[in-house]
Amino acid sequence: MSCAVTTALRVPEKPLLHRVPVRRALCALPLLLVGVVAVRHRSVLADGFGHLATARWPWLLAAAGATCLTWVAAACTRQGAVVERLPRRRLLATQFAAGAANHLLPTGLGASAVNLRFMTVCGLPLARSSAALALYLLAESVGRLALLGALLIAFPGALRLDTLLPEGAVGPLLAVAGAVPVVAAALLALLPRLRGALVSFLRTALGEARSVHARPARALALWGGALAFPALQTSALVLVGRSLGLPVPAGHMAVAYLAATVAVALVPTPGGIGSVEAALVVALVAAGGPAAVATAVALAFRLLTVWLPLLPGALTLAALVRARVI
Repeated sequence: MSCAVTTALRVPEKPLLHRVPVRRALCALPLLLVGVVAVRHRSVLADGFGHLATARWPWLLAAAGATCLTWVAAACTRQGAVVERLPRRRLLATQFAAGAANHLLPTGLGASAVNLRFMTVCGLPLARSSAALALYLLAESVGRLALLGALLIAFPGALRLDTLLPEGAVGPLLAVAGAVPVVAAALLALLPRLRGALVSFLRTALGEARSVHARPARALALWGGALAFPALQTSALVLVGRSLGLPVPAGHMAVAYLAATVAVALVPTPGGIGSVEAALVVALVAAGGPAAVATAVALAFRLLTVWLPLLPGALTLAALVRARVI
């Protein structure tokens, strides 16, 4: 009898998954990743700080201001991609945190995961959140390419784009570009479930795009932010170049930066760390800058726009996870 009572009164043990502080571990993960990335790139950080010490501070402060405005532009574009009004302060904080996540994971995945989670927590269904994310990525790509095209028209002799690609790389790139649609078409033909899921997603995405563009304020936020974001990034690079005395016209520096970011868009490194610096140095040298000064500008620019916001961005990300905002 006593055994039966003891068994009835025994509190059932929680499953192991519930006993593990998963959310607490997720809060600590961004800080751990920041430490790992910083240790791996400590020489870049040291060189970047050394170059910043020699920069002219008024130009550098202006570059820091342009960098801060990029998060505002990203928030505008995110809001423009959905019909519902998102909480402004949380949206802005999420973009700051997403920037850190984007530099800790392969390019685009970190920011996309953070924003997808944020929209679903705000009450948007997963299908619509994914459609809004796709619309944002499309608008950002179109905005960056449109700005690069306009600058190439305005400054036709600013840069030889073939200098950004290694010798002999054009043929393989064209082969890959031609093979991707063929492989995709074959997969869709052989996998009807995948084809059905893609059709369903495209239907949702087109419906979301029509709803957004039916509201002029949302369309203005979407496309205005998509153009402002790369323009502000470009302005920050030009201002850093001025602070270090890079003898390259502003328009040519802008073309060099946009061409470099487009050239490394398919390189799956966290935040483009390493690949962006290399491509930017090559582009600035191709635009007419001395190699030593171009290297200093690239390192100082990446330190200002990536490394300095990385720790506070990771702390913000951890705080948002803890507060269940994402």
